Amino acid sequence: MKSFITAGSLASGIALAAATLATQAHATIVEFQTSQGSFQVNLFDQQTPTTVANFLGYVERGDYQSSYIHRSVEDFIIQGGAYTFDEQAEVIETQAPIINEPVYSNVAGTIAMAKRGGYVNSATSQWFFNISDNSANLDLQNGGFTVFGQVIGEGMTVVKAINALQTCGEIPMVDYSTEQCSQGDDAVRANLVMINDIIVIDNDPNSAIDLTPVENTLIDEVEPDSDSDSGAAWWFAPLALLVALRRRTKR
Repeated sequence: MKSFITAGSLASGIALAAATLATQAHATIVEFQTSQGSFQVNLFDQQTPTTVANFLGYVERGDYQSSYIHRSVEDFIIQGGAYTFDEQAEVIETQAPIINEPVYSNVAGTIAMAKRGGYVNSATSQWFFNISDNSANLDLQNGGFTVFGQVIGEGMTVVKAINALQTCGEIPMVDYSTEQCSQGDDAVRANLVMINDIIVIDNDPNSAIDLTPVENTLIDEVEPDSDSDSGAAWWFAPLALLVALRRRTKR
């Protein structure tokens, strides 16, 4: 029995293929829902696909629910994705490290992956937001830090407000004084900048069409196997921080 392809079935097939491609090559917008307010980030799915897929994997598993910002450096970065917190801090279980994709520049308002000092392809669950233009440093350091999204709308108002909070060590704290920090007083959930959840709100393939991300051109000036990192491992939250927070919450 012969099979015939009609114009209608051909059109349907083309439409289905187009829909499939659109699903595979979209530009996702996610919303960070924090204790200090919510803000949205447009991810660069097509330009940094491995990094975005890795990040969305953690999002889809709910790994960032009840996590918190564990590092804030004034006018530099805020960093999260390392720990969750209920009664005490717990390390987020990480997936395998991913390859580096230093396509875009670490300018103000971008999100990038944190990684181990001296290991170019070591990013797992941790990310940071650039508060200022950090391109001169971070576009080259340790093979360049992969920028994979951009804060949109008025979102940087929330990000900068978090960065302006007083810190205990480098942990941004709410209603927690310098004296309490020096004395090692108990910290509770309400004292931390909590990431209640990160959710996908839009996967329109054209969501990034009006964005103009800055390319990382500095990385092109060094040899592919060169390593300009000083070897510092501060891009991963120190174990001492976790131990200290556990001590403070112990009752």
